[in-house]
Amino acid sequence: MEKIWLEKSYPPGVPYEIDPDKYASIVDMFHKYTKIYADRTAFINMGGEISYSELAQQATAFAAYLQQDLGLVKGDKFAIMVPNCLQYPIALFGALLAGLTVVNVNPLYTPRELEHQLKDSDTKAILIIENFASILEKVIDKTPVEKVILTSLGDRLGMVKGTIVNSVIKYVKKMVPAFTLANTIQFNKALAQGFKLNLSPVELTGADLAFLQYTGGTTGVSKGAMLTHRNMVANLEQAKAAIKPILEDGKELVVTALPLYHIFALTANCLMFITLGGTNLLISNPRDMPGFVKELGKYPFTAITGVNTLFNGLLNTPGFNELNFANLKLSLGGGMAVQRPVAEKWESVTNTRLLEGYGLTECAPLVTLCPYNQEHYSGSIGLPASSTDIRIVLEDGNDAEIGEAGEMWVSGPQVMKGYYKRQEATDEILKDGWLATGDVATMDENGFFKIVDRKKDMIIVSGFNVFPNEIEEVVMSHEGVLEAAAIGVPHEACGEAVKLFVVRKDPNLTESELKKHCRENLTNYKVPKLVEFRDELPKTNVGKILRRELR
Repeated sequence: MEKIWLEKSYPPGVPYEIDPDKYASIVDMFHKYTKIYADRTAFINMGGEISYSELAQQATAFAAYLQQDLGLVKGDKFAIMVPNCLQYPIALFGALLAGLTVVNVNPLYTPRELEHQLKDSDTKAILIIENFASILEKVIDKTPVEKVILTSLGDRLGMVKGTIVNSVIKYVKKMVPAFTLANTIQFNKALAQGFKLNLSPVELTGADLAFLQYTGGTTGVSKGAMLTHRNMVANLEQAKAAIKPILEDGKELVVTALPLYHIFALTANCLMFITLGGTNLLISNPRDMPGFVKELGKYPFTAITGVNTLFNGLLNTPGFNELNFANLKLSLGGGMAVQRPVAEKWESVTNTRLLEGYGLTECAPLVTLCPYNQEHYSGSIGLPASSTDIRIVLEDGNDAEIGEAGEMWVSGPQVMKGYYKRQEATDEILKDGWLATGDVATMDENGFFKIVDRKKDMIIVSGFNVFPNEIEEVVMSHEGVLEAAAIGVPHEACGEAVKLFVVRKDPNLTESELKKHCRENLTNYKVPKLVEFRDELPKTNVGKILRRELR
């Protein structure tokens, strides 16, 4: 697709091409902007703040600790399993400064999920919040993890406030189950030790691996998408190019309620806003909607990112429509489809457009975005990001005509290197320089794309990928189950919910018993909301269960 053909559609100021080699690495970018914006506030969480210069100092100290004390070397895998708090950016940039590959881990993982990711990624050390250390205790002996850095939510909030927050969480709310782990050190102690050490600079290039970002991909178990420094630099530049005309250097405050371990917030909030000298307001628990709204009332926020469920939740929380939206310039939705009623109500309440984008973990993640000057919600996922080419491919391999539906293929500097240690899975999705997304889309005469269906069976719950195979494997491990199939069904709050079809082996098996089994083995958003028992499931002539017929 020729970019010049789209000239009439791209808004003013958005370049057709970006420079994916603008920085040699994320570390190069980090050094540049922490100096330029040294005195600006980089991150805020629970009233605690950290400036760009403080972030650089603390990240360097943490890097020195990882390198000199733990003996981690360039290319080693370091996992971060914490919610949005000040420890996250310190650990993130510290690990990258030490030349490590960051493995982002969802803190809500079950033991089974955590074991798979730590083993599959070859993780050597992990930073984990104490609330979930008991989960790690159950599986650590089956993983290559050698060292554990423990942290509590209030660790970077100062002596007085931090102590109060940690005491309430541990002793009043009793949110830290007992655990026993060897070879551990507290985050603050590791940081203090790091300040006494010197970091040996690590030479990094764009080809070096920055992240192993786990995803359901298009088939099978969760896989680590290998995202290089160049992939990440390219995508932050692509995201920045699309919305820079409405943002000002050194004057933005972005609300970061999506977890930073999720690729959307990692790129669009953390990395991109650092290049703008922006401030990230980190929300540790966005599920506490009243508390979230109260926090929003304290700050003149100028941008917010989220998934459809987050925006819908805010709109339905008392007090939200009374907030001051005078400074709000950008509302960006992704991770799942933005629903028209939500977008229109958001526009009505905040007087700003809710722009929808489309992306994949394998693309770091941005692929398309609605133009910043779009007047109203359109149902489109917008135009290709700068330096991004898109094909709509028919079943016979030919390109579709305008308006004709086919699988979306993507090419650009943001496309991952491949799946870690999974060449066969890589070959299935990367084809001659193109990434086959598994999503069925159309393109109109102005170059705007629209998702019409998913070729793959992925279920997207509140912006998180859920793969049916994983659900079915867990369900089939129950001795009372003969056959099982999982599909996604429309859900008002989550976008999609997991529905399970089961043929019973034990006629006395109940829905509540099955859900209990799932909760013990799956993160909450993967647990089926609906269960339907059947005498048999539809199958192909070779016995493969037909999910499409169940849908």
